[in-house]
Amino acid sequence: MATWGSRGLRGSHLEEMINTTNDVYIEKHLAVVQKIPTPITPVKIDNEKGHITLAYFEKKSTVDYMGACQGYPVCFDAKECARDTFPINNIHEHQIQFMDDFEAQGGIAFIILYFAGRDEAYYLTLKEIYK
Repeated sequence: MATWGSRGLRGSHLEEMINTTNDVYIEKHLAVVQKIPTPITPVKIDNEKGHITLAYFEKKSTVDYMGACQGYPVCFDAKECARDTFPINNIHEHQIQFMDDFEAQGGIAFIILYFAGRDEAYYLTLKEIYK
């Protein structure tokens, strides 16, 4: 089972950029999109610093962000990689199923893929990924 400590801060630069962008969208009344926290069960806590040092994920997460953009429901996952290639199996089946179901209800679902080494980001729909 994966733990909080084993995942580190993967994708933190991309998520920081997305969160900053979402703040601007809220200020300009363009969209309301929020990061969806993944439910965890803390196992070890550093009481001195007040930080969780080890935790287990309670269930599989669906996507990283959900909200509405000018009347359209949106959901997306943020994927960051340091290499020049992205393993497609890093998009999990339960995430694909959730995004398919979301689109079936009239929402817009996508992946934001960021190549940190090249400082390049891409907007990918499920159809583009699974042609």
